[in-house]
Amino acid sequence: MTDSRTTTSRTPAANAARPVAALSPRALYQEVADRLRDKIFSRELEPGAWIDELKLAAEWGISRTPLREALKVLAVEGLVTMKVRRGAYVTEMSRDDVTQVYRLLALLESDAAGEVAERASDAQLGELQVLHDRLEKQARQRDAFFATNEAFHFKLLEIAGNRWRRQIVADLRKVMKLNRHHSLFKQGRINESLAEHRAVMRALAVRDAKRATQLMRKHFESGLEAATG
Repeated sequence: MTDSRTTTSRTPAANAARPVAALSPRALYQEVADRLRDKIFSRELEPGAWIDELKLAAEWGISRTPLREALKVLAVEGLVTMKVRRGAYVTEMSRDDVTQVYRLLALLESDAAGEVAERASDAQLGELQVLHDRLEKQARQRDAFFATNEAFHFKLLEIAGNRWRRQIVADLRKVMKLNRHHSLFKQGRINESLAEHRAVMRALAVRDAKRATQLMRKHFESGLEAATG
């Protein structure tokens, strides 16, 4: 008995003949997320501030849909807090939040420093030294110092080579920027931070993994004390 129903199967040739949708450029909501991050990190939107969706959508000439998608992205990153029937707010960091972030960074980045001391090539240590030398020259330029300091820490993580650790640290560092009392804001902290960096660089140069790990952990402990003291 023959089944009268027919089935249609696509051959590879038929599939190849189908038009392929062009890859779209970067989604609008991602660009909006970048703009919002910039506003938050520059303090145009302060921690605790309500994010006026209607105003921003009108200002940027977009609908609220990509804006809402962008807010979801920032909420996952911890930069924005969504409140039921109240909208989106820039996340506020409590003292406990700051403590938890610094302790996690201390664990992750001290581990990375030990690995770099053991495994980095001379050329890679040279890249770190270039960034450290730039820091020394930027001690009186706070914004430039912040940027180079972050670049130094990310270079260390890149050399250590654990992409999962790099991603976690990247997210934690975004949240850390919300702290109103960032450790480097404290009088004299930049000079202290530089001294701590010098000590870490010396330990890396002589391939002392244990010492590099201890010094990097101490670097974050001192940062936490400055940020919460």
